[in-house]
Amino acid sequence: MAKERSRKALGELLQRPGNAACADCTAPDPDWASHSLGIFICLNCSGIHRNIPQVSKVKSVRLDDWDDAQVEFMAANGNNVAKAKYESKMPPFYYKPTFLDCQLLREQWIRAKYERKEFIHSEKQEPYSAGYREGFLWKRGRDNGQFLSRKFVLSEREGALKYFNKNDAKEPKAIMKIEHLNATFQPAKIGNPHGLQITYLKDNSTRNIFVYHEDGKEIVDWFNAIRAARFHYLQVAFPGASDADLVPKLSRNYLKEGYMEKTGPKQTEGFKKRWFTMDDRRLMYFKDPLDAFARGEVFIGSKENSYKVLEGLPPSTQGNHWQHGITIVTPDRKFLFACETEDDQLEWITTFQKVISRPMLPQEYAVEAHFKHKP
Repeated sequence: MAKERSRKALGELLQRPGNAACADCTAPDPDWASHSLGIFICLNCSGIHRNIPQVSKVKSVRLDDWDDAQVEFMAANGNNVAKAKYESKMPPFYYKPTFLDCQLLREQWIRAKYERKEFIHSEKQEPYSAGYREGFLWKRGRDNGQFLSRKFVLSEREGALKYFNKNDAKEPKAIMKIEHLNATFQPAKIGNPHGLQITYLKDNSTRNIFVYHEDGKEIVDWFNAIRAARFHYLQVAFPGASDADLVPKLSRNYLKEGYMEKTGPKQTEGFKKRWFTMDDRRLMYFKDPLDAFARGEVFIGSKENSYKVLEGLPPSTQGNHWQHGITIVTPDRKFLFACETEDDQLEWITTFQKVISRPMLPQEYAVEAHFKHKP
């Protein structure tokens, strides 16, 4: 009877505002709980909580036995109460992961909140909020693919992230302006659970660098330091904008990546397999997913500006090995692509349609104007 009573009480608590989604990653229908923190969480996050037993004690809502005191504690707390406590001083730029994000981001978010209490004690945010950060990261060599230790310096005052090939080097190997900087975690692509892809513009072309750090906290602190620098840059650039307007612009994950075949501008050359990345309105293609530079970039505007995506290829097309074609029509020319599977084709078409259906912003016209189509 007691077991049934506690299960019923927990079931009712899950219906309360805030408790219907995981307290840490917003996954729907959480069926685990931390009875020491008073929160409802999903199965994935419960695994992370198990690794910090000094802070969090987890139980299954449905399968484990609960005593009355534990149920009462859950009733007195819950996800909204915990959020008000553990996220009270969270800076707006700090990346709050969801269930769609990689394990590393979710783990460090949970540790930052409950183990290190970074959003209760703002002095603990120094590593990513000070406006300056330097340290060593393992960086993938452009030509040989080897990861070597390189010194990185992020300075909001200088408006740049720099890295140096030698510890005592006076001049940086690269200067990446905060204005054009992006960072996104790519563990599968880089082959390291802490792998971070940093991109910047060089002569209006995208340049990639791939880095990691053995310590999960370190690399996530770098990521949030980059977001903080971008946030402060954008606050100056757009003085009237609210935090809610600026936060989505701090860093972005790619809309889609994967292999397609493409042909050249004359459409008589053979089709070649390339790795494609859709980054905002830039469709970039690479010979290899870890190349430093794109072989070419295509700007994808909006339907109001005569951009459209069509299923299939023109009837005269030859040379494609893959059968599931896509044609992108721009004001200048048509771009022809072929996908290996129908599912791939559908996903790419959906992605392109989302971009094309979005009206262009004033600053995007400037990008379109001096964009280089590299066939």
